[in-house]
Amino acid sequence: MSVKVDPMPSSRAVASGECSDPFSLRGRRALITGAGQGIGFALARGLGVAGAELVLNDVDPVRLEQAVATLRGEGFTVNGRCFDVTNGADVERSVAEVERGIGPVDSLINNAGIHRRAPLETMPTERWQAVLDVNLTSAFLVTRAVVGGMIRRRAGKIITICSLNCEVSRPTIANYAAAKGGLKMLTRAMAVEWARHNIQVNGLGPGYIRTAMTGTLTIEAEFDRLICARTPAGRWGESRELVGTAVFLSSRAADFVNGQILYVDGGLLAAL
Repeated sequence: MSVKVDPMPSSRAVASGECSDPFSLRGRRALITGAGQGIGFALARGLGVAGAELVLNDVDPVRLEQAVATLRGEGFTVNGRCFDVTNGADVERSVAEVERGIGPVDSLINNAGIHRRAPLETMPTERWQAVLDVNLTSAFLVTRAVVGGMIRRRAGKIITICSLNCEVSRPTIANYAAAKGGLKMLTRAMAVEWARHNIQVNGLGPGYIRTAMTGTLTIEAEFDRLICARTPAGRWGESRELVGTAVFLSSRAADFVNGQILYVDGGLLAAL
């Protein structure tokens, strides 16, 4: 599926050449995985506001179509690509179609993720593996498909959506914590490998954010009290509060920021 519309005029646009605003994404194309809902959709909208052309990915074609239609209605230049980020052949084929039919990917946000909770001692192997496949291996597969073009062009921004669970865990999320911990180190490894090609790779680490994936937790009174007490800000975060960091890491303003994990968690990791 591919849908394109003309972008809305921007007061930050310049008549010719690159925009002088270091945070502007005008003239750049961003691919966001798992962008049909939640954090991925919010980040896509935020990058669109900053001027980027958007390529949204999701494994659910109906959800993807709705997301593309919504952003199209808001006036952004939007493309949709439905593919399974855990299937290497599907990823390679789809990224090649994007770059051949739409244009090069300047920024990649590896956002696709799932949660499958269970006590570690009884966790089924398939539940363990599914979370590692989607939350960790997919970032390797999609980045591998995209980075060749970035290396040839000697420019690129790659953002992995990490988590505060890169650093801390709690019962029943061992698979998720292991995947996100691995993603943190994958992010740093990619930064080290490709910095010489003028490619910056960084992680954005959300704290407890209200999304469809955390929805059941937000209505559990005891857990809600725990999170609000544990977080110095005293509340859950919202997806829109991650946008500024994503725009920054996608922009020229972050040209010398590499291998970092920026946590947007209301201060949770700073507190005892």
